[in-house]
Amino acid sequence: MNRLSPLPTLAAAAVLALAPSLPAPAQEIDPRIATTFDYEPHFVEVDGVRMHYVEAGQGDPILLLHGNPTSSYLWRNVIPLLQDQGRVIAPDLVGFGRSDRPDVDYTLQTHYGFVEGFIDALELQNVTLVLHDWGTVLGLTYALRHEDNVHAVALMEAIIPPAFPMSHYEDFGALEDTFRAFRDPETGPAIIVDENGFIEEVLPAAVVRPLRPEEMDAYRAPFAEPESRLPIYVWPNELPIEGEPARNVEAIDAVGDWMRMSETPKLLIYFEPGLIVTPDTARWMQQTYRNLQIRYGGVGSHYVQEDQPVAIGRHVADWLAGLPG
Repeated sequence: MNRLSPLPTLAAAAVLALAPSLPAPAQEIDPRIATTFDYEPHFVEVDGVRMHYVEAGQGDPILLLHGNPTSSYLWRNVIPLLQDQGRVIAPDLVGFGRSDRPDVDYTLQTHYGFVEGFIDALELQNVTLVLHDWGTVLGLTYALRHEDNVHAVALMEAIIPPAFPMSHYEDFGALEDTFRAFRDPETGPAIIVDENGFIEEVLPAAVVRPLRPEEMDAYRAPFAEPESRLPIYVWPNELPIEGEPARNVEAIDAVGDWMRMSETPKLLIYFEPGLIVTPDTARWMQQTYRNLQIRYGGVGSHYVQEDQPVAIGRHVADWLAGLPG
């Protein structure tokens, strides 16, 4: 797909603003980035809902949490680099991947209940959290509520201060119209539900390299029918912008406060140019958040595990190996 060519869909129009900020697509794909996901599927029941996960390695748990509109598949090239450090576990959030899609509202708070239930159901102790996108808010909420069960936290493209809560739509810059469209009650469902725009347009637009057909098919698979796409649609409406939803202003302010005050070891991996976390944002976080290391992951936008999985895996593994305990 040529991301600079206009396409006759609302989805394409909404995401064209991404293109000018990104480097030109790589001409060659790193051969270490595999398309396959050869892990045995596991399922656990949480509040009557089956959650799917994969795992590798042994020892203390390293829990990888994805965001929107991805799944455990996002971590396929990171898992092998961490499995010598512990028991690496990558679940699918409820409504995503191979997890069940129950009749729930898919808000941040509902997702959090399932994530906390997942950790309890597997009886995970001394957890290291490796977090991306909305997974950062879910994981950090767990950390602030259960700090005695969290060994360390690694973040990338994090939905936390200073990026969110966002005071004005104008703070999105070139993406202002995109997110207004996502949150509009008419255009949002048309883009995300009818056209599957988050999968077909947003996801590949926020990866520097071209996604291969096998990779796109893996991300499409859970959302083949419009009625399956409600979980994707809800997440943009959960972003706290101009004070709404107020419950998520409170939730993200709370995790920001925890980041400022907690001595729990923290790692931020940032990328160039980044979408939520730019290099300047990373430096602000290093100066503001307690016991936080930052490391540069290379060229990447938002779905950075698709561009720099080797850098992510090595940074997290090296950081973990150097932590006390």
